[in-house]
Amino acid sequence: QVQLVESGGGLVQPGGSLSLSCAASGSIFSINAMGWYRQAPGKERELVADITKHARTNYADSVRGRFAISRDNAANTVYLQMNTLKPEDTAVYYCNAVASDYSNPGRYREVWGQGTLVTVSS
Repeated sequence: QVQLVESGGGLVQPGGSLSLSCAASGSIFSINAMGWYRQAPGKERELVADITKHARTNYADSVRGRFAISRDNAANTVYLQMNTLKPEDTAVYYCNAVASDYSNPGRYREVWGQGTLVTVSS
């Protein structure tokens, strides 16, 4: 199985920056796309950004130009650098990966982290 563990959430003032990281572990055979989603109170979970194995990125319109996603394939880790944070960025941020493990290398499944809270407030 593949597990994801996020870190880096916390409280930050509007206009500030925060960096999230997510490390995959377990019997990883291969990881395709990795990404970040978020869910604010009373709202549905939404895509923030994702990145392919070959570093092609995709961003939600609401974060484009402020957030940057990157990954280290050797470390099975994805990062999210968040700049110029706004109160509306407050949410639980979830890491996501499409991965296969050695028990069934040809079967890719979606894996989720446990989430990390980001609060943007003065």
